Amino acid sequence: LRGIVFAPFLHRDLAHLTANTASLLALGWLVMLRDPRHYALVALAAAVGGGLLAWLLGAPNSVHIGASGVIFGFLGFLIFAGWYARSLASVALSVVVIALWGGLVFGVLPGEQGISWQEHLGGFIGGALAARWFAR
Repeated sequence: LRGIVFAPFLHRDLAHLTANTASLLALGWLVMLRDPRHYALVALAAAVGGGLLAWLLGAPNSVHIGASGVIFGFLGFLIFAGWYARSLASVALSVVVIALWGGLVFGVLPGEQGISWQEHLGGFIGGALAARWFAR
């Protein structure tokens, strides 16, 4: 289970790290733009959600590494934060995120071999739950 904690920091190669870094920086910056206090908790909810779902649904002896669960968590948070907050600024940010990164949502479905859709889905759910939590 320690892989749940360390998986977001491990990457297959430089290309994998670079691909995750660009999205992580962009979406992470938008999470902090919305409210800097939410960043760490959203990242934690996404990492735990992604790790748990990969652990529960992943094939035996499979490897799930990378920060994509956190990226999908940021995406889920930014999309659903507008829905739950119902403020003009939050809804506008959600619309921008959907327009620019909405296509990523298909990454939560089983598809390409070697891509952990389980981690993507778990991270997305973790981010959506964090949006709901912060809306209170």
